[in-house]
Amino acid sequence: MDNIKSYVQQHKDRFISELIDLLKIPSVSADTAYSQDVIDTSEAVKASLEKAGCDFVEICETPGYPIVYGEKTIDKNLPTVLVYGHYDVQPPDPMDLWTSPPFEPVIKKTELHPEGAIFARGACDDKGQMYMHVKALEYMVQSNTLPCNVKFMIEGEEEVGSKSLGWFVEKNQEKLKCDVILISDTGMISNQQPSITTGLRGLSYVEVEVTGPNRDLHSGLYGGAVANPINVLAKMIASLHDENNHITIPGFYDRVEELTTEERAEMAKAPFNLDNYKKALDLNDVYGEKGYVTNERNSIRPTLDVNGIWGGYTGEGAKTVIASKAYAKISMRLVPHQDWEEITELFTKHFESIAPSGVTVKVKPHHGGQGYVTPIDSIGYQAAAKAYEESFGVKPIPVRSGGSIPIVALFEKELKSKTIMMGFGLDSDAIHSPNEHFGVFNYLKGIETIPLFYKYFVALSK
Repeated sequence: MDNIKSYVQQHKDRFISELIDLLKIPSVSADTAYSQDVIDTSEAVKASLEKAGCDFVEICETPGYPIVYGEKTIDKNLPTVLVYGHYDVQPPDPMDLWTSPPFEPVIKKTELHPEGAIFARGACDDKGQMYMHVKALEYMVQSNTLPCNVKFMIEGEEEVGSKSLGWFVEKNQEKLKCDVILISDTGMISNQQPSITTGLRGLSYVEVEVTGPNRDLHSGLYGGAVANPINVLAKMIASLHDENNHITIPGFYDRVEELTTEERAEMAKAPFNLDNYKKALDLNDVYGEKGYVTNERNSIRPTLDVNGIWGGYTGEGAKTVIASKAYAKISMRLVPHQDWEEITELFTKHFESIAPSGVTVKVKPHHGGQGYVTPIDSIGYQAAAKAYEESFGVKPIPVRSGGSIPIVALFEKELKSKTIMMGFGLDSDAIHSPNEHFGVFNYLKGIETIPLFYKYFVALSK
């Protein structure tokens, strides 16, 4: 541990500078205006893996954005770790809420990050966390301490549903063959109390369109005589939850896993301060499904949320129209055993059924994925727990995340390997939001901790 600490301290300025250069490239996969930037980022990732010590690196073409594949093989008889990450980022909108430009990274001190945090889109999700693995490999190669084989698979479509990843994994099972999959695209409880994510929610993402008249109408001449698509959409969305914030779609909860009292009690051991939670979000109270506390609502319970809604006139001043169309984007976070395609079908059937006469409804599925739970008695989890404990001096707590990484279930199905999620971000890092950031401490601590996972995984595999 002293050796890796010394190496990180010696090279930390370079490590930070390299990450900042990567963050400057606006690799927004959701917007075709950034297509060349996404391609440029894949080239930068390829170059970084080569410099870190991979024997072989290639950019693999897919039906969408390319996947960067790299490997370092020291002995085919030794275990192989497959590192997954993504180099694409969320759109930076709304731009006016950023305190510094999203693709001009700056280091600022915060209450939680007195040594500074890197503010930029993708700083935590996932360029910073992905790049920790590249620098960890560099250390192990330079110090001749890499104890096993390693492969990298870094994609460019995670933020748009990993559209090409399934295609790539299915066609390259032998290339990707491994003993464990390692991902850093999650977080931990705090810089003082590490945690390991053992569960992820699934996801169903849809877009809905409500159409009324064949054109925008004068709200005086037609108001009260024809259905207003915006009013109708608002009512339909409101009806998707009851007075207890329970989702009203028939069959939605049929496969939901109900945790035992004992399991919920174990979850409650994770440190959590509700007052601090509300203060951080500037809320006077929390909100959610009746019968569950905050840390259960955002991890072991399914949700339905409107991610965007629009229609009619939204410009400056007034324009008295009844819009022809109204739209919304809706995401449903799912728990293990809920099948995202089945949920999408249930949503579609229900949403179409509640539309009043006078409008037509279209539901367009975007993407989704299954939930995942990894066992805490696996060698991979035990190795990660030992790595965190040695690095932080505290045993990590297993937690279930409210987020989704749909490809984790795909990996287990296609590659027959367990996935270990070693995240180093914090809930306050504002991923997917303006002012996303990643603590310098967290970035460097990740580089220190990851080589310990390799050491313990190989030791426990014997």
